[in-house]
Amino acid sequence: MRIAPPSPAPVPALVPALAPTLLPIVLLCVHPAAHAAEPAALAPVTVTAKGYAAEVLETPIATTVLDRDELLRRNAQNVGAALRGEPGLAVNSDGAQGQNPVIRGLKRESVVLLVDGMRLNSAQPQGAIASFMTLGLAERVEVVKGPASVLYGTGALGGAINVLLPQAKFAPGVRLDTAASWDGASNGLRGSGIANFSQGDHALMVGASIARIGDYDAPGGKVDLTGYDSDALIGQYRFRIDARQQLRVSLQRHRDEDVWYPGSKRPHPAQPLVVGNTIVRSPQQQRTLFELGYQRQGTGERPLNLDVRVYRQEMERNIWSWSDLQRTDKARTTVEFATDGIDARADWLAHPQHLLSFGVNAWRMEASPQRFLANPPPGSPLVRNVPFTDGRIDALGAYVQDDMRFGKLNVLVGLRHDTVEGRAASINNGAVTTGLKRADSATSGSLGLIYEANPLLRPFANLSRGFRAGEMRERFESSPRGDGFHYLGNPQIKPEIATQFELGLKGASADVQYAASVYRNRITDFITGQPTGTFIGGLPVKQTVNLGEVTITGAEASARWQFARDQWFSAAYSRLRGDNKDLNEPLFQMPADELTLGWEGKVGAGWTADAALRLVRKQDRVAAAFALGSENATPGFGTLDVGATWAYAKDQSLRVALKNVGDKAYHEHLAEGVSGQEIQAPGRSLQVVWRGQF
Repeated sequence: MRIAPPSPAPVPALVPALAPTLLPIVLLCVHPAAHAAEPAALAPVTVTAKGYAAEVLETPIATTVLDRDELLRRNAQNVGAALRGEPGLAVNSDGAQGQNPVIRGLKRESVVLLVDGMRLNSAQPQGAIASFMTLGLAERVEVVKGPASVLYGTGALGGAINVLLPQAKFAPGVRLDTAASWDGASNGLRGSGIANFSQGDHALMVGASIARIGDYDAPGGKVDLTGYDSDALIGQYRFRIDARQQLRVSLQRHRDEDVWYPGSKRPHPAQPLVVGNTIVRSPQQQRTLFELGYQRQGTGERPLNLDVRVYRQEMERNIWSWSDLQRTDKARTTVEFATDGIDARADWLAHPQHLLSFGVNAWRMEASPQRFLANPPPGSPLVRNVPFTDGRIDALGAYVQDDMRFGKLNVLVGLRHDTVEGRAASINNGAVTTGLKRADSATSGSLGLIYEANPLLRPFANLSRGFRAGEMRERFESSPRGDGFHYLGNPQIKPEIATQFELGLKGASADVQYAASVYRNRITDFITGQPTGTFIGGLPVKQTVNLGEVTITGAEASARWQFARDQWFSAAYSRLRGDNKDLNEPLFQMPADELTLGWEGKVGAGWTADAALRLVRKQDRVAAAFALGSENATPGFGTLDVGATWAYAKDQSLRVALKNVGDKAYHEHLAEGVSGQEIQAPGRSLQVVWRGQF
């Protein structure tokens, strides 16, 4: 039995799993993020995919990981930007800060976002929930691709993304990890520092980061309203009760200021000559988290590991809508999404061939937004028009999972039951007070198999079922908004159900690592917002609806090959197709096909160099009927990045990179904006990154 013992860490900590595919291209590919000077890892470990430590090569689930070294190499400002170009992943953006990660064509509502294993619950009309965590302090970003409701409950139709921040460690003395960077396109400066103090049975970690990002340059000129400021503080204290038990207290605070979402810029649909364009902005937004946890590590032949946490997380936002003609706000919404949760989970090696895990998760999210709207004439006062009051969502779930070993065959079986209830006191500025409660129950399951024919040939298959109940905005948002639309939520929206089947191969040796898979995901009662073509109070209506059925089929591959000593070739490939069965047309906003080819190698004492060529195909499969002309085709494009890293001292390095060498003008297909007027991505940019550990 080669199941790794359960990890004592209280939160998942994923490691690279090469993103899958059965295509021949896998023989050509190499992951552009690979580290040339490092030896190939033959048995990387994944925690997030199964919920405890297990070898990636024995895990029948597609995963991706970026560690701290890679995050600093990429110098990405947020999670979405960091994951761009990874197999099966894409970005839905409405600005420099609003970079929402997309997993296999499914966006933010269908992806569970976590920080240190705790959900980031929020109803997010603009911006990226994933940007409410500080990437400059992150140790790892981990992704599970495909329905993951067995471990993560409602919302995990596309998968889960977990950002892992540093944990206090019982390492005697004082340790410091610092980093600083500069980005030429935005003249952006970022810095971070993480310190760990430990003595006896006490350990303390504190960290801070700062970012001052300016409006960035694109080939067409400076892109206005893309700069912002960001600051974060984190801390954790651990007390070791004895050799097996620990208590921990964690605090996190992240704050952004002066954030604009230029992708939201649109002519006011009712009064374009008076109001002009409306643009959503957030003068201030903040996330605060408090966690209290207990951890016990088992011993003996059948160890039982236990982790229990209670937490409170508050997501505070100002969501204002600016008129560029009147030079004033036409709407101001202030809201706090507060989540109280408890999470208890255990791992038990019940038998040498059976590692059981089980857990209970419960959380409650509450919000009561305050919105004030103005009439079109200049100087009109802002009048209260609240979309809903006392909104609440309660979720309770319990799961069990069995990881079984039969010779060279590993079988993973999981089952979960959830209940989710939503309710509100009123919607539509108090006009509706009945019919606002709905409770749903769902059973999720997964079955995965992987067989080791030999180290380089491990076929795997998985069948997984996930579900997503409507989130707060989809249920209760019922009022005009500053963009000139009248939004109609649906308190009785039905949950959507996803069923995915995946086939793949993976393998590794000292010189070759690869993974490849094909999959099909069928989603019934697909929840989406749709223009109706009708009007309320002279404003066009967008309404939350269920589509009968959509399907997403795809293929993805990655591989890494050491063709000479300390010289690596890599590639990553993604292809997916989404179909709206109700309208017999492509599904709205599906990512384009893409291929990334890379090289990394040692070029001198202490020096490594790298290059990555990203090729994105034209995307002309658009949702004409569903989107009513709001989705246009996107031309294909290619970008080249080059860089060099100098390890000039032990635990210290300096990196210089040139992004978008050809100064290519482009935008991703999933970039928000008026069709044909989406903001351009950054142009050529010189970047410098320094890291020091002491």
